[in-house]
Amino acid sequence: MAIAYASMLIVALLPFIWIYFAKFGGKHEDGTPRRYNNYAPRAQQAKLEGFAARALWAHNNAFESAPAFFAAVLVAVQAGVPADQINTAALVFVMARVLHGVLYLANLAWQRSLAWVVGLLAVVYLFVQAISRVA
Repeated sequence: MAIAYASMLIVALLPFIWIYFAKFGGKHEDGTPRRYNNYAPRAQQAKLEGFAARALWAHNNAFESAPAFFAAVLVAVQAGVPADQINTAALVFVMARVLHGVLYLANLAWQRSLAWVVGLLAVVYLFVQAISRVA
């Protein structure tokens, strides 16, 4: 079960990796490096474009996907789903979510959507396994 729990930690940290690229990634049109505005971060983020905007979107999406994954792992553990199944699904989710963020940054839309679907299917798999054990 350590793999599943470590996966939960990775998923919890992913949004902070993507926001780094939004805050510090890229350059302005004149070639100067983008600087983070800690006085008005939301206003700065609202004006982001290109790579930095995609990093912000990856950050937001990582936060949005995490609760369902956490719930799925915990429900599967509580329902007695075998650890190897939980661990495998958790690893699939983590790999899909890392790939999702990378593809977001790379501006590869359909590939990103495919990674998103794989992550969703891992969550659905965990819930279905849990439901089948308690039904």
